[in-house]
Amino acid sequence: MAENPQSPLARAPLHQQVKDRLTEAILSGDLAPGAVLPAEQELAQDYGIAVGTLRRALMALTEEGLLARRRRTGTVVTGRSPQLTLRFLIRYFRLHGLDGRLVQARSVSLSVGAAPATGAEAQALDLPPGTPLARFRRLRLVEGRAVMLDDYAVQASRLAGSLPDSVPAQLYLHLEQVHGLRLAAVREHLSAVLDPEAASALGLPETAPLLCIDEMAYDAAGRPVVLARHHADTSRHRYVSEIR
Repeated sequence: MAENPQSPLARAPLHQQVKDRLTEAILSGDLAPGAVLPAEQELAQDYGIAVGTLRRALMALTEEGLLARRRRTGTVVTGRSPQLTLRFLIRYFRLHGLDGRLVQARSVSLSVGAAPATGAEAQALDLPPGTPLARFRRLRLVEGRAVMLDDYAVQASRLAGSLPDSVPAQLYLHLEQVHGLRLAAVREHLSAVLDPEAASALGLPETAPLLCIDEMAYDAAGRPVVLARHHADTSRHRYVSEIR
């Protein structure tokens, strides 16, 4: 596992690094549902770690439902929806097939820019009206079809350096690793809406009903950091929240 020693991933415990790599492979589709992982000795050797370290990663993924241990078969990718935790909210796509299967989403950047906060935005983020906000807009595509429109706003002064040229595929992870904005909690409100502008961006009729997810992310001090709104077409997908 040759990682840049300065990267946040390289500073994470080895079992967490392996867990993250396996999770990425599962959620991206590189490890498909039903796939059997190599034997523990072989997999540990591939990652250059001890078998005990590997087992910690596999146990965590089994507890989250992404893997299952089968006596005769071995460790198998389940294909089930993962438990919705803050880690998944930050890193991974949250819509799944109507049959519950994981789907791979592609991120398409639409715009990156800055504009003053509206009155409602300033109130939500506990900022003076007109405070400059960095804004990010992107589409999420599944099998070439737009299924989610994402809009994000974050106080510009909390971002170190210049804005990226395009919206990162994992924006929250980018904010944490590049700008040091570590999120501690996310609160969401879901509603059904008619939004002609969002429907048009998704390639739908203006009267198409959409799932609207209003989201606020907070830092460790409980301060609102990121204000987001997602519009989703749920005619072929569903939002999954699993509590155990």
